[in-house]
Amino acid sequence: MANQSASKGSLSWWQLALLGMGFTTGTGFFLGSGLAIEQSGFSVVLLFLLAAIGVYFVYGALAGMIAQQALEGSFRSYSKKAFGHWAGFSHGWIYWSSEILILGSQLTALGLFVQFWFPNLQLWLLAAVFAVLGVGVVLLGTKGFEETENILAVVKISAILMFIILAFLVFPGILGRHLAHMHLPTKTEHYMSHGFRGLWTGLVFAFFAFAGIEVMGIMATQLKNPKEAPKAGRLMIPVVALLFIVSISLVLLMAPFDDFSAHESPFVTSLKDLGFTVVVHIFNGILILAGFSSLVASLYSVTRMVFMIAKEGDAPKFFGTEGKRKIPYHALFLTIGGMVLSILTALLLPKEVYEYVTTAGGLMLLYTWLMMVLSAWKLLKLSVWGHVKCVIAVVLILAGVTGTLLESSTRPGLYASLALLVIIFSIAFGLRKHWKQEGKTGGGEGLPSGSDSSEEEPPIGMWMPRKGRREKART
Repeated sequence: MANQSASKGSLSWWQLALLGMGFTTGTGFFLGSGLAIEQSGFSVVLLFLLAAIGVYFVYGALAGMIAQQALEGSFRSYSKKAFGHWAGFSHGWIYWSSEILILGSQLTALGLFVQFWFPNLQLWLLAAVFAVLGVGVVLLGTKGFEETENILAVVKISAILMFIILAFLVFPGILGRHLAHMHLPTKTEHYMSHGFRGLWTGLVFAFFAFAGIEVMGIMATQLKNPKEAPKAGRLMIPVVALLFIVSISLVLLMAPFDDFSAHESPFVTSLKDLGFTVVVHIFNGILILAGFSSLVASLYSVTRMVFMIAKEGDAPKFFGTEGKRKIPYHALFLTIGGMVLSILTALLLPKEVYEYVTTAGGLMLLYTWLMMVLSAWKLLKLSVWGHVKCVIAVVLILAGVTGTLLESSTRPGLYASLALLVIIFSIAFGLRKHWKQEGKTGGGEGLPSGSDSSEEEPPIGMWMPRKGRREKART
C-alpha cells in the first residue's frame, strides 16, 4: 500500500508546541535527571544544553519532511521513502518496541510516587489503576487526548516556573532563615563528579529528558497547515530547554551534592532540604501528573503507530481498522497486551535485570530519532547548514548511545537494544521477497512537493537559510 498523505487536521502550530511541552516534561526530566546529576555533577547543565541542541535538530529534520509533505505514517513513512520498505517496517517496530519496553517503568514510577503518600498500597494495584486510567484517556479519541495533554502541560510548566520563583526567594533569605541552603560548587569533582567519562555516560539520561518529540511528530500530521510544523519546534524546544537548564541549575544550588540519588526526584531532594513539607507534597503530586502525561502519550502514540503500520501492510490488517469514533480498538488491544507484559516484567524481574530492559527501551527511542535524521538527509534538499545540522544530530545521538558502554549498569541495556535491532532487521530481511512479489518496495522515491505552485516558497522550514530559499524560489 502506498504511503498516504495525511488529511488536514485541526491543530494550529502553537497548539502543537503546547502539546510538545506536555510530551517532553515527564518523568524523564523530573525523575531521570537525577541519574544525569549522579554521573556528571554540575556539568549536567552542559549535558542538557547538548541534548537540547540534538533534539532541536532531530525535530527539525522531521518537521522539514512534514512541511514538504505530511504523510499519515509520519517518520516511518519517510524512512520507507528514503531507504525502502525494510526501513519503514523496521522504523515502525523499533519505535513500538521502545515504547512497550518503557511502559512498565512509567507505571512503576507512578506507583512509587503514590506510595510516598500511601506506603501500604501494593505496587501492582497502583500500576493497574494508572494503566486503566491511561487507556480511558486514549478511548476519548484524538480530541480528548489533546485536551488532556494540554491541561497537563500547563500544570507541569507552571510547576517548573513555581520552583524557579521559589528558589529565587530562598537565596536572598525571603523564604527560610538561613542562606546555608545555597550550595556552591567548591571542588573540582562537583563539576565533573566522574570526570569526562561521567559526562559521556550522563548524556544519554539528558536525552531521555526530552523523550516525547517523536509523539509531537506523529501529532504534526494533524496540523491545519503542515508547512508550519517547524514553527512549533522553534518555539517549544528552546522554551523547554531553558526551563530545564534554569531549574536544574537551581536544584543543584539548593541541596548538597551528595544528597542527590537516582531513586528520588532532584526537585523533591532540594525541597526537602529546605523543610518545605507542603511544597514537597505538591511536587509529588506534580510528579504523578507528569508520569501520567508521559504514560498517556506513549499509549496514544504506540497505538497510532500500530494502526499505521497495519494500514501499510506491515502488520495484520486486523490492527488497521477503526471504530465509529475513529479509535483503532484492535491496535489498542495489542498495546494493552504489551503493557500488561511490561507491567509483569517490571514487577517480577529482579531490579537489575529490569533496569537493563528499560535502558534498552530508551536506546531504541534514540535509534528512532537517528533514523529520522538519516531519512531527512536523504529526502530533503538541504543547504550546507542543513547538512551540518544532520551531522551534529547524528554525532550527539551516537555519543549518547556509546556512552552506555562505559557504565556497567547500562552496558547490558545497550547489548539488549542491539539484539532487538538484529531481530527486527532480520525479520525485515526475511520479508524482502514477499514485498518484491507484491511490488511494495517503494525505495529511493523522492519526497514529492505538497504543492504544484512554483511560486510558493519551498517548505524546507528551518533547514534552509532565507537567502537560499529566495534563490531556490527564483529558479
